[in-house]
Amino acid sequence: MKLKTLVLVLAVICSLPILSQQIERKEIGNLVLENIPEISQSVKDKIFQYQSTRSASFSDWLHNNEGILITTRFGETSQIHKVKMSGSSREQITFFTEPVGGALMCPDVERNLFLFTKDNGGNEFYQIYSFALNNGEYKMLTDGKSSNGGVRWSNKGNKFSFFSTKRNGKDWDIYIAEIDNPNKAEMVLSEGGAWSAVDWSPDDRKLLVRKNISANESYYYVLDLLSKKLNQINPTEDKIAYGGAVFSKDGKGLFYTSDQNSEFKQLRYYDLEKNEEKILTPNLKWDVESIELSAQGDKLAFTVNEDGLSKLFILNTKDYSYKQIDKIPPGLVFGLEFNDDGNKLALTLNTPANPSDVFVLDLSDNSLQRWTFSEVGGLNTKNFITPELIHYETFDSTDGKPRMIPAFVYKPKGNGPFPVIIDIHGGPEGQSRPSFDPIIQFYLNEMGIAVIEPNVRGSSGYGKTYLQLDNWYNRENSVKDIGKLLDWIEKQPEFDSKRVAVKGGSYGGYMVLASMTHFNERLRCAVDIVGISNFVTFLNNTQDYRRDLRRVEYGDERIPEMKEFLIKISPTTNANKITKPLFVVQGLNDPRVPYTEAEQIVKEVRNNGGEVWYLLAKDEGHGFRKKTNRDFYFWSEVMFFEKYLLKN
Repeated sequence: MKLKTLVLVLAVICSLPILSQQIERKEIGNLVLENIPEISQSVKDKIFQYQSTRSASFSDWLHNNEGILITTRFGETSQIHKVKMSGSSREQITFFTEPVGGALMCPDVERNLFLFTKDNGGNEFYQIYSFALNNGEYKMLTDGKSSNGGVRWSNKGNKFSFFSTKRNGKDWDIYIAEIDNPNKAEMVLSEGGAWSAVDWSPDDRKLLVRKNISANESYYYVLDLLSKKLNQINPTEDKIAYGGAVFSKDGKGLFYTSDQNSEFKQLRYYDLEKNEEKILTPNLKWDVESIELSAQGDKLAFTVNEDGLSKLFILNTKDYSYKQIDKIPPGLVFGLEFNDDGNKLALTLNTPANPSDVFVLDLSDNSLQRWTFSEVGGLNTKNFITPELIHYETFDSTDGKPRMIPAFVYKPKGNGPFPVIIDIHGGPEGQSRPSFDPIIQFYLNEMGIAVIEPNVRGSSGYGKTYLQLDNWYNRENSVKDIGKLLDWIEKQPEFDSKRVAVKGGSYGGYMVLASMTHFNERLRCAVDIVGISNFVTFLNNTQDYRRDLRRVEYGDERIPEMKEFLIKISPTTNANKITKPLFVVQGLNDPRVPYTEAEQIVKEVRNNGGEVWYLLAKDEGHGFRKKTNRDFYFWSEVMFFEKYLLKN
């Protein structure tokens, strides 16, 4: 071979991507590790206390003032526990290897049982179970194969409604089962699409049902259980997003939330006889979220999402007057439920400095009593850092002014300049909100890393226009919002713009990968958790019952032009642009974002010579719910950031 030809061949070979890297693969229990180094004992020791925190969430009231049911974790997974009174010990009731969904007590006091849901290995094919408190016996009430949920007891407590995919694996049909004979559940609605039962009428003759199209469009109907006739609530040609709903106790109307003729979901009352609607919260300019009606029907509790923080209100249903409960600390409030007497309201409260715990509001004097006291690993929560809400300019305008993107900024103590992790939420209709996260506090207090949680366009909580700004062909506009956040970071002297990482899960995982393809040179590294790497393969492989809902958001890949666009913007198409280290985390049983999304981005980046750590859990789905798996993931992530973000 001539020297000139040899030089040319060598040049071509050197320019080709590295097609076969040396991959160090090993298995530890149900975890598969690729290129993840041995976890040092020093890392385990440093993070141990932060991984030893617990939380508790309210599930239901027990009858006869015997206490409450909560979900909390003592061992590997969250289970159902009983708490008899404020501050008393948590008595574990269920003991499963898989996490258990919240408990719903049967209204029939004599039965003394509750219903709960549980899946297998994170596959989200949830089954409905009953649990008898008298003897501890439990049994599965559904087929063991399909996906089931949306459980609602009838008022008498002899029946319950639920949705199931058992007919065809795709549509959510509505069933009613008698608790004494659950194997002969009756399908009462089969219209195709995603339907769920929301409430029973006071006489148990009707169901309030909801059809969900997308985050921007849904419909409510009243289903007559005898005739099977559907009557639409508030029929209109407008596309409306409805929230929670409940029958009034006299059965003459409904309380619900919707964004009709409004940017935000407002609380409304609908008169079923007159077919008239009344807005009850016209002066609240944020989304009304949870609503809960007392058994007597005289009080309705509701929360408002005000720029990410929860505000709690009590409404008098006789004159529709309402007042805010001002004794609630700044944070998140959810899981509302009145006791049988209607004089107390249970709730779950979460703040940046304290994990979720159960509180009870005494409505006679609005005093707040804490019922659970979750451990925080012996840490002093006074050292935990509360985020600052900021707004930064992005690339476009609204109403003639620069569009502002909200973000929560967690900054370590000291002067900096601090390295930064940009943590992007999923959804995409999700919302980053100030809540307790021990791992964020570890990064702040032990590693000196700032954490910024942006709510880019497409996030919920900021109005329906903002929610739709990233749909279909506008997908990459949300990625541009991350670029403008990088611009903002560069202007802040307390942050080190040369040491910035991105992290996110699910749709946030896509945002991480897209950020790496667009801003690779401005980022040090990235962590992609159960993220979408190719929209077309994602839509083809996600579970059948989710596909149509996701097409409304991302675009319909069956349309040739849309398919071409989705392929063009997908991270796998642009993987050659990712040259910085990447950590990919995935659950093998994920029904939402299949593990193949992780496998293909790992392969593409490695084929281009990129450095990739890969962690696969064979007993998890869309995120890690088992403590052992979560602990190992966080150890690995800490080492990843130590190596690629902190070192100069």
